Amino acid sequence: MRAVVVGLLLLGLCGSGAQGEVQETETRDAGEETTKQTTPDIWAEVRALRDMVVELKVELRNVEATVKDSESQVDELKAELIVTKMQVEQLQRETSDLQTRLSSSETELLLSKSRIEQLERENAEEPKVAFYTALTDAGHVGPFNTDITLKYSKVFTNIGDAYSPNTGFFTAPVRGVYYLQFTAFGNQVGDMGVNVYKNNQKIMYNWDYKEQGGVEQLTNSVVLELMAGDEIHLVLPAGLSLFDNSNNYSTFSGALLFTL
Repeated sequence: MRAVVVGLLLLGLCGSGAQGEVQETETRDAGEETTKQTTPDIWAEVRALRDMVVELKVELRNVEATVKDSESQVDELKAELIVTKMQVEQLQRETSDLQTRLSSSETELLLSKSRIEQLERENAEEPKVAFYTALTDAGHVGPFNTDITLKYSKVFTNIGDAYSPNTGFFTAPVRGVYYLQFTAFGNQVGDMGVNVYKNNQKIMYNWDYKEQGGVEQLTNSVVLELMAGDEIHLVLPAGLSLFDNSNNYSTFSGALLFTL
């Protein structure tokens, strides 16, 4: 009985060994076939990877070129930015200078405006006095036996109404310096002239003598400091004559130069 069991065991082991050898042979054959099938696929993948690397190198060179172009553009932009900054700083300086000049001009303008306003006030406050008159249209005046006050009846200008054609007197409205002028004309043989009076004081005597036909004329002027109310008038001395007509040969005029 024991011998039978041992025999069966040996038989089983032999069968198992034979079966194992068969399976091992089958597995080795299958591996070789698999290796044969896999090897071509690996080379294809290697070539694909190589092509991919080449493409990546090309793209990398393109990227490097693009980067260099970008860096060059950045450098140009930096240079332009520096120039622009310098221009902006220059404009800022010019603007500052313009603002300074403008401020100075505005100050000068304000001062000028203030001065003008002051002058306008002074001019408005200061009286305006000026007159111009002629003697007559009647022709000959004189000679008379006594001195007479000449009344210049033709009034062309009388700003300030300081001259009176009814009396022949110019009356100073304010204290100041006045310019006064007259012309005297004659066309008769004999003496011709006028006297200038300030109030009742004779301050100028003007005379001329004509022996024969023709005309004679004289002109004179004075600058006087007058007080308000002082009077100026012209007098024809006794025995002297004048002449005037529409040509206005004999005149009397004056103006206020400035107040005091």
